Amino acid sequence: MRTNFVADAVASLEKANADLEPELLGPSAVREQLALYARAEKLAAFGKTMLARRLDDAQAVARVIGTSVGKAKSVVETGKALGDADEVRAAFQGGDISLDQAAEIARAEVASPGSAAGLLTEVNKESFQALTDKARKVVLEAEQHRGLAQRQHEARFARQHVDPLGMVHLHLAFEPHIGTPIMRRAEVEAQRLLGSAKEKGESEPFERYLADAYGALLSGAPSVRPKRPELVMLVSYEVAKRGWNDVQEGELCTKRDVASRSLVPPAHPKPFHWMVTPVAPEVAREISKDAFLTGLFYDGKDLRHLKRWSRSIPVEVRIALELGEPPDFDGVKCTDCGSRYRSERDHVEPHVAKGPSSTDNLKWRCPPCHEVKTIKDLRSGKFTGDTGRSPPH
Repeated sequence: MRTNFVADAVASLEKANADLEPELLGPSAVREQLALYARAEKLAAFGKTMLARRLDDAQAVARVIGTSVGKAKSVVETGKALGDADEVRAAFQGGDISLDQAAEIARAEVASPGSAAGLLTEVNKESFQALTDKARKVVLEAEQHRGLAQRQHEARFARQHVDPLGMVHLHLAFEPHIGTPIMRRAEVEAQRLLGSAKEKGESEPFERYLADAYGALLSGAPSVRPKRPELVMLVSYEVAKRGWNDVQEGELCTKRDVASRSLVPPAHPKPFHWMVTPVAPEVAREISKDAFLTGLFYDGKDLRHLKRWSRSIPVEVRIALELGEPPDFDGVKCTDCGSRYRSERDHVEPHVAKGPSSTDNLKWRCPPCHEVKTIKDLRSGKFTGDTGRSPPH
C-alpha cells in the first residue's frame, strides 16, 4: 500500500479548503462542490473504518478521530461487520454509500446473508430513515428464531443524568409491546396540548409538548386516553395454529404502529413514526390472551376501491387501510419524500377548492411536505390564506 496517496489527497483537500469561497459560487456550483465534498467524505470514511478495525481499540480511535468512545466503538464494529459483507464493502470502498449506510446494511447482511443486494438498490431511492427501518427489520426477522424475546427482555434499561443547564435527561429502553402503548399515550396527549396552544396562538415545537406529555405520564397526572388501539399486532394464522412456536418464511408476527385516527387527519392526532417490528411468537401469544382479535383477509378486491369513505369509518376497516399493501403490510409513507414519521392524509385537490373527500384524492404526506404542498396550493390561488391554513388541506 502506498500511503503517500492519502497524504497527497489530504494536501489537495487542504488547498481546496483554503481556496473555498461559497459566497462567490452560484447555486449549481454550490451543489456540484457539495457533492464532491460528500464523495470525498465517503471515500475517507472507508479508510477510517478499515484502519479502526485493524487497530481494534475504541479509546485510541476516539482520540485520533476526535469523537466519543461510543461512536468510535460503532466504527470499529462496522469495520468488523464489513469483513462478512463483501458486497457492502465494495460499495463503501467505491464511495457509493456513507459510513452510516454501510453500518446499517452490513449488520443486515451479517444477520441475513443475501439481504445486502436489495438494500443497496434502495440507497438512492429511499431516505436514510427508510433505509434504516428496512435494514433493522431484516435483522429482527433473522433474530426472531434466535431467542429474540429473551434478548429484548435482557436489553431493557434506564439511564439518567442532569446536564449543565440543569435539565433532567431520561433514556429508557422497553420491550416493543411495553413501550409502544406508552409512546401512543404520550403522542395523543402531546397533540392535545399542541391543539390547545394553537387555539391561544401560543404554539411551540411539537417535541416540547411531547416532553410535557411524558412528564405528565411519569408524574401520574391524568392524560387523554387514545380512542384507537394502543398496540396493533399482525400475526399469520399459521403461526397460532402451529402453537406459537416459530415463524416460517412468508408468515408475519409483527408489531405495527397504527396510530392515525382518521383518513382525514386535520382535526385529529397525527401518527408517530411508523415502525414494523418483528415480535417473538411467545410474546405475541401472551398478548393475544388479553386482546381483541380481528381477522384480516386480503384475497380479493382492494378495500380502498370499494366505496368513498366518510369520516365515520369502522375502526377495523380504518386499521386495515393503514396497514399498507399486502402481503407485507409495511405501512404508509410520505408520497413526496418517503418519510414514515407522523404521516398524515393530505387532499391532492384541496377540499375548499371542491376537492373530493375520497381515497383517490387523499395521499400520505409527512408534516413538512404537507406544509410545502399547502403553500404551493395557496400561491397557485386554489384557496385564500384565511381559509387554507386552519386546518391544512
